[in-house]
Amino acid sequence: VFVDLEPTVVDEIRTGSYRSLFHPDRLLTGKEDAANNYSRGYFTVGKEMLEPVCDAIRKSANECNSLNGFFIIHSFGGGTGSGFASLLMDRLSHEYAKKSTLELPIYPSPHMSTAMVEPYNAMFCTNTGLEFSDCAFLVDNEAIYD
Repeated sequence: VFVDLEPTVVDEIRTGSYRSLFHPDRLLTGKEDAANNYSRGYFTVGKEMLEPVCDAIRKSANECNSLNGFFIIHSFGGGTGSGFASLLMDRLSHEYAKKSTLELPIYPSPHMSTAMVEPYNAMFCTNTGLEFSDCAFLVDNEAIYD
């Protein structure tokens, strides 16, 4: 399941050269973004998207012969990656309590930061990862570009 609260990135995948890699029903977008704000991703805009995303995850899980867990790739810096991912991980830990959750968070780089609130988003999101993730493979955003 591929999720973003802001539709333009996912729309590029829907129409681009990678469209054959994803099932169209598993590409989910909201109507407005979280504006690089953890609170918008967790408390307001993200709450509106939570049920459609959970429904898509349930459909995918039901198609599995033996679901072992979830692998969540998200950023710590943006509102969707920090706020909505935290909300989703909380929900998954309750609905699928016996399933493992592996996390690949992308940590914001101070040299490549696009928003002043990225350190705050990362701080709030780190707490969720500690609580709801079984294992995390932390990636530095700057290391991806080097």
